[in-house]
Amino acid sequence: MLSFPTSVRIFLALEPCDMRKSFDGLHAQIDQALEENVRSGALFVFSNKRRNLLKILYFDGSGLWVLAKRLEKGTFTWPQGTGEKIALSPRALALLLEGVDLTQTKAKKWYKC
Repeated sequence: MLSFPTSVRIFLALEPCDMRKSFDGLHAQIDQALEENVRSGALFVFSNKRRNLLKILYFDGSGLWVLAKRLEKGTFTWPQGTGEKIALSPRALALLLEGVDLTQTKAKKWYKC
């Protein structure tokens, strides 16, 4: 299980991505479609059309990381939204990676992500 500090920003691309893309292709996607700076230290999460594969692009200060996960069964439940991206908390990303359907869960009014 991956864990990230609570201070890290996470952006999830809402539209499916061509998973043949790697460092340069995902970097271009972040610059053009998501309109974010890849060197900001944020995590950028992408999925394919079938939602059974995801990639995360991360700049650690000295270079780019590409992390990938392919599910053997089932699919990721991808959040819906307007625009090209949504921001997630590290806890929400962990739940998504573990297979929790974020659309079926609800935070209490007092809880702040």
